Amino acid sequence: MDIKLEKKGSSEAIIKISLNEADYQPKVEEKIKEYSKKASIKGFRPGKVPNGLIRKMYGKGILIDEINHILSHSLNDYIKDNKLQIIGEPLPNMAASEKIDWDTQKDFTFEYDLGLVEPFKVDLSAKAKVTSYEIEVDKKVIHETIDNLRRQYGEMSNPEESAEGDFLFGEMKAEDGNFTADVLLPLNQVDKKELKNFLGVKKDTVLSFDLRKVMKDEADIAQLTGMSIAEAANLKGKFTFTVKGINRSTMAEMKQEFFDKIFGKDAVTSEEAFFEKAQATIAENYNRESSALLNIHLQKALVDATEIALPNEFLKKWLLVSNEGKITAEEVEKEFDLYLKELKWSLIKNKIGEENQINATHEDVMNQTKAMIRQQFGGSGLPESIEASMDTFADNYLKSDKGENYMRIFNQVRDEKIVGFIKEKITIANKKVDVEEFKKIAAN
Repeated sequence: MDIKLEKKGSSEAIIKISLNEADYQPKVEEKIKEYSKKASIKGFRPGKVPNGLIRKMYGKGILIDEINHILSHSLNDYIKDNKLQIIGEPLPNMAASEKIDWDTQKDFTFEYDLGLVEPFKVDLSAKAKVTSYEIEVDKKVIHETIDNLRRQYGEMSNPEESAEGDFLFGEMKAEDGNFTADVLLPLNQVDKKELKNFLGVKKDTVLSFDLRKVMKDEADIAQLTGMSIAEAANLKGKFTFTVKGINRSTMAEMKQEFFDKIFGKDAVTSEEAFFEKAQATIAENYNRESSALLNIHLQKALVDATEIALPNEFLKKWLLVSNEGKITAEEVEKEFDLYLKELKWSLIKNKIGEENQINATHEDVMNQTKAMIRQQFGGSGLPESIEASMDTFADNYLKSDKGENYMRIFNQVRDEKIVGFIKEKITIANKKVDVEEFKKIAAN
């Protein structure tokens, strides 16, 4: 057997594996003998089927299986032994393979295309700069949020036609297919110029609109779709909305029943305390948005500053092959720049993690899982019976889905540690902004 690597450039190569009869024939003969002992063929006693008959009936299949087995192990061993940093998976040259004559050919040569990642450096120093935004929540934002909550938790009715201040419940769908969900659309958040198109509509009406004309506030779009502000910034274009119901509410009174619905029983007991807690909660939510935006800007800064040679044409081909007809060449081309950015970020994270021995322990994974479960149960202060079983809940969750849940939490914890490490090394400038300014920053 002979294996050769032929470089096509800094990030692409071909591996050629040549086999002669001595490389595979002993194993093929061994398999034929095994088949003859196990085969059940009419006219022959079990274990007495002649090897020649087995070779005639199954020889080609056995040969192909054995050669594929040799190729798989040889290819993986070569990549590992030579410490090749490949990207994607090796792609066999199918055109050459289809020309093989399995009936008469004795010597074979197989080719595999490889995508390679050349060594690169990540500059983690004070020269790398990003901005963290501290959001100052003013009274106007707080009052608007409280009014929306009062409408949401007010007395409900379901009129036949919509009017100002109503909520439309229905399926919102992007025409490009990037978003579909049932949402509750507050008409008081619809732009005044577009509002007339949403008034007087009935159940089963299908509305068509440009999202950016209907809702210009990123925070409102984020709240409507359940996305972060940064994610919502990428949601654009034409949408349809199929009305499933119309909800009308009178504003809930500022009394204990309303306070309990929002923050839990007796968490606050006065309007003043409710306002203070609402302010703290809104600020906390925006701080999460700010933290998410910082991570996005951090990722962009490092991706833009890090030179990584990637095998673009190989990757496009690999994406098509690995997705087995689920995507088209046009779709790959359309999303390729975004895919490259995500790929570079993954490579940068892994390099930082490996060079600085950053990893997640089993204890880290368990703690993260238990925190997630507590959140699903409603946060802290859980009954002792649930807390006592928390280890069992976490263990069962991590073992389900054939271990995929464990790896997902493991990678999540590891990524958080890596991002935390990056933040310690680079320069992060702090800037105070109001809610409106932050929305504009997040939209860009």
